[in-house]
Amino acid sequence: MSLIETHYLPHVQEHRARLETDAVVRTLLSLDITPRVMERFLIEWSARGAYMTEPVDGWIRGAGERCIALGDEKVGRQLITHAKHEAGHHLMTLQDARVLVATWNTRHADVLDADTLVAQAPTEAMRQYRQVHDEVITGDLPLGQAAIEYEVGYLAVVLVPRILANVRAVLGQKTLDTLTFLREHAEVDVGHTALNERMMEGLLRTRPEEGRRLAEYGTRGLDCYLRFLDDCMRVAQGAGGISAAAA
Repeated sequence: MSLIETHYLPHVQEHRARLETDAVVRTLLSLDITPRVMERFLIEWSARGAYMTEPVDGWIRGAGERCIALGDEKVGRQLITHAKHEAGHHLMTLQDARVLVATWNTRHADVLDADTLVAQAPTEAMRQYRQVHDEVITGDLPLGQAAIEYEVGYLAVVLVPRILANVRAVLGQKTLDTLTFLREHAEVDVGHTALNERMMEGLLRTRPEEGRRLAEYGTRGLDCYLRFLDDCMRVAQGAGGISAAAA
């Protein structure tokens, strides 16, 4: 049994269970969600997603530099290399938002503007999502960045494919094809998760007592992201009527 299984996972399982129980998750996975609510949710998720995604490469690089400063050269270099693969990913969310908005405007009378949606002020969950990353990479446990990625990556690998399957069922293949960011991350985050797992396993080999603290950072990131999804759903339901699943 790995050190991740014995010293980390016991502290995150309760939070991971929310990927099955949260109201927003149940709504997104229900065939009773109205097409209008699903479509509006995807627009909000993509438009606001740029704020959540743009700093990622800087966070990872910052965590790597902090690891090196604290004497962990190997992990630091791994993080800095990994950061290069995340650069510019927010541009995918922006493009997805523009395509989704253009399609929405051909179907609905309430015309949307993609740039206006992207420029919205962040919600509290979005601000706290950035805050927990900034806290980690300036603290004494910068590998907490890997734990945040590990938990949000778990969401991407476990939950996002199920959401995408429901998008196809409710809105069709054409809409699914426009979601380039979500489709890519449902696939590539499998590899990222494996990398984060190896780095945390290495830390726990010499500092097993840090498992709980790593989990605290990871679950804070996951909590912020789930609340962010709830923010997006509130907008969608306000614009499109409450779905049967949420009623």
